[in-house]
Formats: sequence, structure tokens, C-alpha cells
Amino acid sequence: MAANQTGDQGIQEVGGPEAPKDPVARRSSFFIMFESVIEATARSGGKPSQEIYLDGNQFSDKARWIGGVTDERCLELLKSSTGFRELVHSIGVTVKAHSEDTKAVHFVLQHWGRTDKYETGTLLRVPCPADGSETLITPGEYPRSSDDDVPGKLAIEFEQAGELATASIILYLQEGFRVPEISLEPPVDFESAGYREMIAGSLLSKGNNKRLKTAIEKAKRGEEVTIAYIGGSITQGAGAKPLHTNCYAYKSYLLFKQMFGKEEGSHIHFIKAGVGGTPSELGIIRYERDILRGGDVTPDIVVVEFAVNDAGDETMGNCYESLCLKILTSANKPAVILLFGVFLNDWNLQDRLAPVGWHYDLPMVSVKDAAVGQFHLTKAEGNIISKRQFFYDIYHPANDGHSVMADCLAHLFAETALSALDPEDIAIVGQPVIGNDFKAVRLLDRSSREGAARIDAGGFIGIDSELQMVEMDDHPYGSPEFPDNWMHTASSGSGSFKMAIYSKSLILVYKDSGNPEFGSAEIRVDGQMVKLADPHGNNWTHCNPVLLYQEKDAGEHLVEIKMAAGHESKRFTILGFGYVR
Repeated sequence: MAANQTGDQGIQEVGGPEAPKDPVARRSSFFIMFESVIEATARSGGKPSQEIYLDGNQFSDKARWIGGVTDERCLELLKSSTGFRELVHSIGVTVKAHSEDTKAVHFVLQHWGRTDKYETGTLLRVPCPADGSETLITPGEYPRSSDDDVPGKLAIEFEQAGELATASIILYLQEGFRVPEISLEPPVDFESAGYREMIAGSLLSKGNNKRLKTAIEKAKRGEEVTIAYIGGSITQGAGAKPLHTNCYAYKSYLLFKQMFGKEEGSHIHFIKAGVGGTPSELGIIRYERDILRGGDVTPDIVVVEFAVNDAGDETMGNCYESLCLKILTSANKPAVILLFGVFLNDWNLQDRLAPVGWHYDLPMVSVKDAAVGQFHLTKAEGNIISKRQFFYDIYHPANDGHSVMADCLAHLFAETALSALDPEDIAIVGQPVIGNDFKAVRLLDRSSREGAARIDAGGFIGIDSELQMVEMDDHPYGSPEFPDNWMHTASSGSGSFKMAIYSKSLILVYKDSGNPEFGSAEIRVDGQMVKLADPHGNNWTHCNPVLLYQEKDAGEHLVEIKMAAGHESKRFTILGFGYVR
């Protein structure tokens, strides 16, 4: 019979706890993710997941900006697999699902391999409860690959796409390493006077208000109004969870409806066309397809957001100004708003792009002007929102950051509504400030029917369906970018893609991929080699625009695309072209 059991009543008394052990000294630690909302995104060939990439400076930047780590030795160790193991003893993972139906998830840590980046490194996959309790994972207790090069990515895997959770990831350090503990901030007070003052600082210029105020007055009268957004991954909604309803674009659209809509605002329509990792060089090519929808949409307001994407614009602002002019000269005279986002390191291209806004007297909103100064203040000095709260990663805003961006746009809307109507429209006269050479660019792909070019597809006869997927408008699902493409496969043969086209400028758009089955292609124009297109330059499924030529006068050109030597059995996808007659 067990101790303390009474035979008369059959009641068992459970003894008290054993004497506790001496406390174990708490390891020094830092967060690389703190109470961030994450979302399961569908992945081809894998479970729906939220992925966090670590290579390059991304891991050390997370440690610096989210974890508050300033020790350069610690930051440097995070850049290699050997250093990571020297520094990190264990990983604490806390996931609290937003749905009671989500009982568990998997935590993934993957190192990139030296021999084969995605195949030969260590892949650690550990089940974790989704109830908010911490799972402690000690990587040293699991087998490792001798081919590990650098920490590649972390991921939280779910069973179903679209599932949401709040997650924290903390790294506990080996003995001998210490980093300062940081105090975690109170929630952002979006109703405070300080917050409103910060938002007011985003108004770089009201600009000429005739077009924007006209759209606002239409909305007040209950007439049909469409507000559209074009840009990169921030406009797509990256960092917002859920992406389609917590992104700045959708939030600012809702604010516009609340401020000016009749009844429920069903007469105010939303178009969103952000594509991750792409500059205005691609944006101008896809404007008619992704914003105008082939002529079915005539936007009254277009928000242009490329201030953190246009470092990759080969035309150094020419495509950006051309895009603005393309919109401004539309027959229905839409308003153009220039929006300048910011990266975690306080960088953007506002100095390059704002002169376009000044030149055409456009409304301009700068998130950088609003937020960066106060990022570097303490709470006592006037900090309103910290970088940890604003940013999801080094590039993209978290939900709070997207709210700030939406409120910055809403401040412009409110100020415009209160201002007297400018009597004259903007004047598009004189020389462009950067250039307008791409204003008339057109998209050429497999679906084009206007006879812009004579094409012999050669060995590029396939159609690639594994494309960059983008959440358009308010959709929670992805739509493929450039589905009407030409793809070379292992069985396509060795024939070149040949195109004769009359134009003065030509941009090729091809697919980047992390798939090792993709290889490089040689691009020739009029017999001269102009580009070796390597689809692993970015190494993820992504639309990559490259300028093949830009000339003063139009002429007939022969473009040839041929698989590079040794890559004849690999894949390569031509997504399309942008051409100017």
C-alpha cells in the first residue's frame, strides 16, 4: 500500500515535492524574434511555414537590432556555422497559436552546405507545442554535417497555410559569453500626442492637391473611387500578419474608406500590386497588367513605393520617373503619391527619388522622416516606437510598422481634405529631372498579340508554372507573376530563343531560382554578348529585370538567348520583356 493511504475512505494523499535542486545560473541570452506574429505560407514541396533567413548579415543584424547585441565578436560568430556553435548553447522557442485547433508546430534550423547549399548542410527539425510554452533545443545534442558552411534559415512549420501564431526565439549562449539584458518596451500608444506628432513628421510635401482632393470629393459624394498601390515587398505586405489585411496598403485603404466613404464604403475599391525584391525597373513593365488590369481598372489614386527597392534599378531613377509620368499622363488624371519607406539601418533612396516629386509637385510621404529620428531616443527622451516594434526583420515592417505607414498616408489624406483646392493641375512641362525614356514601355510575353516582335522560341518551348507568387489586392493567396513565359528544360533541345524586335530600349525579365536544376544563359544582341544571366544571383524564386540596351533612336535588333556551355541540360525561364518603340 502506498504511503499515507487511508484504508477506510480509499483517499490517497500525495506527498510534497522533493527538496529543490540548487538553481542553475541563467545563461546570457538575446532574442532574434520577440512576440512577433507569424503566418504559415504555402511552400512547394514542404509544409506551410514562416521562414526567417540568416545568411549574409541577416543573422547578426537580428541580433543587433532585436536582441540589442553590440559585442562585435558575438555578431561575427553568427556568420558561420562554426562560430554559431561556439556561441550558441541552446535555442528557446515559444509559439502561441491564434487558433485552438493548432496544437503543435515544428521548429526548423537549417545550415547551408558548402558542397550543395540546400542539400548537404545540417537540417534540424523539432516538434514544439503551440500553447505558448517554451521548447528548449540544444543543437549540440543532435547529429551535424561536416559540410556545414553558414546558418541558413530558421522556420516555424504548420499543418495548414494561413495559420497564425505569436512567436519568440531566444538564443542562450555558451559559458564565457555575455550580452547585456534589455528591457522590453510597453506596447505602442497609437492614441498619444507624441504618436500623432511623429506621424505628422512624415508629410514631406502636400504637393499640388487638385487630383487627390478631387478623388476625396468623389468618395464623399458616393462615386466610384479606386486607390491603387504599386511597389516592392513592403507593398506586397511582407512582415504583416496576416499579410493581406495587416499590410500598410490595406490598412490605409480602410482608413480612406472610413474618412471619406459613404455608408460602408463599397464604392471605394482597392488594388494592390507589390512584388517582393523588385525595383521600379520591373514595376513600370507590369503597371498596365497588374494595376490597370488590361484597361479594366482606372485608378483615381496611385501610391508608388520603391524607395527601398530601387538600389537594383539599373537606370538609376529613370524608370522611377518614367513610371510616375506614365501614371500622371493617363487620360483620367490620377493622383500620384510617392511613399518612402525605410530599412532597419535607417536607409532609403529618398534623396534620389524625392526630386521627382518636387519636380512635378507631387504629394510625398516619408516614413523615414517620421520614424528614424525617434528610433534613436530613449523612452524618456521621446521614443514612440522602437526598431524592435517597427520592424519584422531588417527589411520589412511588422504589424506595428505597417500601421505607422498607413497612418502616415492617412495624415496626408486628412491634410488634403482640410486644404483649399489648388485651382490648377500639375504642369508636366520641361525636361525630366532624371529621365523619361521608359514612359512608353510595353510588356511582351507569350500572350502578346500585337505583333511587336518575330519570335523563334527554339529550345525555350516550355511554360514554367513554379513562379514568384504574389498576394494581389486583398487576397490571402498568391497569384503567379509572368505566367505566359518561355522555359528551356532538359528535354527542350539546344536551340536558341531568337527574337527580332524594332525598339530603342529593351529589358529582359528572367526567373531567379534556388533550384539547382536551373542554369545560366548567354544573352546576345545583334551578335554581341551583353549578359550571362545567372538564375542563382538571388537564389530564390524571383522576377529579375535586366536592361539589354537603351538607345536614342529605335532600330531593328536581333536578340538571342542560349544556354551557356555546360548548362545545356538545365532549365532557364524567360518571363517576358519590356520594350520601348
